[in-house]
Amino acid sequence: MAEFDIKKAEELEKKYDSGLHTRAVGPSLVKFTFFFSILFAAYHYITAGIGVPVDYWHMGVHMSGVIVLVFIAYPMVKGDHAWEMHPNTWYRFANVPLWDWVLIAAGIASSLYIGITWYEIDFEFLGGRFQLPEQVLRQGNPHTIDVVFGTILIIVLLEAVRRTLGIIVPIIIICFTLFAVFGKYMPFQVLKHPGINWAQYINNMYFPAEGIYGVTLWIVSTVVFHFVLFGVLAQRMGLGQFFVDIATVIAGRYTGGLAKVSVVSSAFFGTISGSSIANTVSTGSLTIPNMKRMGYPGHLAGGVEAAASAGGQITPPIMGAAAFVMAEFLEVPYTTVVLAALVPAAMHYVGVISIVHFQAKRLGLKGVPAEDIPKFWDVLKRGWPTAVPLVVLVYVLFSGFSPHMAAFWGISTALAVGILNPMHRISIRDIFEGAVMGVKYALAVGAVCAAIGIVVGVVNATGLGFRLGFMVTNSAQTMAENIAPLFNWIPILEISLQNITLFISLVLIAITCILMGAGLPTTALYIMLATVAQPALGNLGVPPLASHLFVLYYGVISEITPPVCASAYAAAGIAGANPFKTGVSAFTLGIGKLIVPMVFVYSPAMLIVLPEFFTWSAFLETSLTCALGVLMLATSVSAYFIAPMPGPFRAMIALAGIFMVAPGIESDLWALAFAAPVIVQQIIGRRAQRAAEAIA
Repeated sequence: MAEFDIKKAEELEKKYDSGLHTRAVGPSLVKFTFFFSILFAAYHYITAGIGVPVDYWHMGVHMSGVIVLVFIAYPMVKGDHAWEMHPNTWYRFANVPLWDWVLIAAGIASSLYIGITWYEIDFEFLGGRFQLPEQVLRQGNPHTIDVVFGTILIIVLLEAVRRTLGIIVPIIIICFTLFAVFGKYMPFQVLKHPGINWAQYINNMYFPAEGIYGVTLWIVSTVVFHFVLFGVLAQRMGLGQFFVDIATVIAGRYTGGLAKVSVVSSAFFGTISGSSIANTVSTGSLTIPNMKRMGYPGHLAGGVEAAASAGGQITPPIMGAAAFVMAEFLEVPYTTVVLAALVPAAMHYVGVISIVHFQAKRLGLKGVPAEDIPKFWDVLKRGWPTAVPLVVLVYVLFSGFSPHMAAFWGISTALAVGILNPMHRISIRDIFEGAVMGVKYALAVGAVCAAIGIVVGVVNATGLGFRLGFMVTNSAQTMAENIAPLFNWIPILEISLQNITLFISLVLIAITCILMGAGLPTTALYIMLATVAQPALGNLGVPPLASHLFVLYYGVISEITPPVCASAYAAAGIAGANPFKTGVSAFTLGIGKLIVPMVFVYSPAMLIVLPEFFTWSAFLETSLTCALGVLMLATSVSAYFIAPMPGPFRAMIALAGIFMVAPGIESDLWALAFAAPVIVQQIIGRRAQRAAEAIA
């Protein structure tokens, strides 16, 4: 039985996730960051249970902690020697240079300034009097000192994001800032606006409710961090091993068993981890070497793991950070997003496991030997306590409590089980190290979600979302008018101009998501593109929930889309395979995720929670034909169903799969017509294969 090694998994994460690669610091600073991280985690855990402080103080404290740890951990210039230890000098203490300490001090001061100056300040100092009205009276007319501190915070946050994620996000935020300030000079008429002076810009970006202290930072500081911490602690107290064992019991004995174990265990891990890389290296450290030993090519073994793990951000009940932001944007309970995501997430795994099955049949790969598969009752007896925290979290979440309260009880139960469970007991040191690792995971997302609030603030202040939405729909309509006559010559389907316009709009937004996702984390990408997609798709009659999920899904697809696909590259590193080839394999295996968003936009009944669209007949027809269509596409990708499939027949079954996925009885009938010759070829091919085997 494979043993899950949490230490090994975390080392692999540090190796392949640049966000966890931090510089060496002196012994005194190592101790400081260790205990500071524990206090930071404890603050969030305790406030989740007893009540979160008033928002501007809570977000200010969270942002201050993130800034402290980011500028200690990440150097200004990254190079071969940037991560190494350097001797102390007058401008460098414990390997952290003076300018980083200045940025830390400036970041803390500007983060807490809002809370300090929320109420009126009036005092005398050195013969001078300082008076500042309460913050509500300064709204719309900020004082000079407000503008100074707001400007400082924006600069500090942009630098924090640059250090943790690279230059792309800061450049995008600067472009939005230039648009807000210099609106009257925009080249296109649709983008022109009067412009916002700098003081008013800082007013909108710095004061709470919009901008930096808006919904994105609130969600990260009250929900996302807590769920990240829960996932780390749950793995340390044995839930990872339980997932791998259960997956082996469920899927190990079947054709291509180890690859199916990878898919199932990754799906389980997705319920506690919203990070694709964390998911990939956690299960991949076990499954990828095993798959290679059983005969899988390295690029395919890595691709299977990456594709399955990329589903973590869309797998309920704990999805990625973007899902929590989505719930706030849409002003719906998080449980509504979870229910809506159930069937689409299942379709992703149907696609992955189908391709895995048919590839294994084509390669002649067998299941795991019976003697290597653990007994179900032994696994359950040994591991059931580790699943209790997840059950508690889901129960509290679906009982109507807030997500951070659910996380509080999940963490509390994980701590209790971890300390008391005699079969997998963890020490206080394990808990502390888990808290520190959870804080590390939260640094990059904490910095980017604070900074990306600027994008949201600009969109709200300038109406940019509706402007860009108009540009998208207008461009799509022009393209649709040009190509619509071509469809009149096709006797298969009658397609309206509105349907062509919607399809082109979806394709344009999907391509934008995938291209921008090459350099952006999913949460930041979702926040920016949701502001464009919602007005554009809303004008075409798409429900808000469907359009937001559409953007989220294509943002996640970017994680396994070459040439930049961090999850696939991490899997390639473990597999010792070509990174690009592994990325192509992962993208191919994720074909279900590529197709499904189109389906629930055209037929929102799949999302369950939209009563104006949901009927049982529409839901079953959409879901079942979608699953069958994904299965057909899987046979085309694998070039195998029950026998090898030649190129022309692969093309026919792919076309059949696309028609089957498209909602509607007429398209289903055409799908069957295209599939029929393929079925005949497969039956003949299978008989020929059996005859050849009999002769041999």
